[in-house]
Amino acid sequence: MADEGFFARLTNLLKGMFGNWIGKKEERNPEAVYESAIQERIEQYDKLKKAVAGIVYLRNKLASELEKKGGELNKIQEEIVLAIDKGEDEVALHLIQKKDDLEADVSRLKGEMDHTAEEAEEAKRSLVDFQGEIERLRREKDRATARLATLEARRAIQRQLDHLSPEADMRALESVRDRIDRLSAELDSARELQDRTLSDKLKNIRKEASMSSAKAQLDELKKAREEKREGAKVEKTI
Repeated sequence: MADEGFFARLTNLLKGMFGNWIGKKEERNPEAVYESAIQERIEQYDKLKKAVAGIVYLRNKLASELEKKGGELNKIQEEIVLAIDKGEDEVALHLIQKKDDLEADVSRLKGEMDHTAEEAEEAKRSLVDFQGEIERLRREKDRATARLATLEARRAIQRQLDHLSPEADMRALESVRDRIDRLSAELDSARELQDRTLSDKLKNIRKEASMSSAKAQLDELKKAREEKREGAKVEKTI
């Protein structure tokens, strides 16, 4: 008995573990959950359809038997009248007993047929409900899987955004801005140096031009002085 209890507990434990494992797999694949539910309802629908076929068969059989009993009852009623007219009381009594039995059978058949007809109509409504439920589940599966895919995509984006640090972004921005400022200063410095070099060259050129002009003036002054001295010598000689 103790061993049986142990094995029973072990079996329940394994069933629980297997159920949890199946539940986790289904949670990761919700479309499979919907497909399983849809398939289950399809199987139930097939079973119900067979049951409906059986009920309809029984109803038709009862209807046929009722029609047959009704015909026999009409015939016996005619025979009773004929037996009474002929004075055949014993035959009439036998026919009346048979008529009573037939009327009881007809009444019973009508009750069974009415009940079977109600069951058939209820089963047909259940079939229609099952069809609607299957279609609703299929539409729900499409909507749910599409919505789940959208939500998972949004969650993935949110997780990526959560891992982004604003401080890191600011440091990256500051690094880019500093690089831009350094490059701009470097270009400005090079431009200033270039402008200064050009200015120095221009000063040198101007200085050289001024010196050349001064030398030319000096030469002209010297030449004029020399000519003046030569003219003075000529005048003394005369």
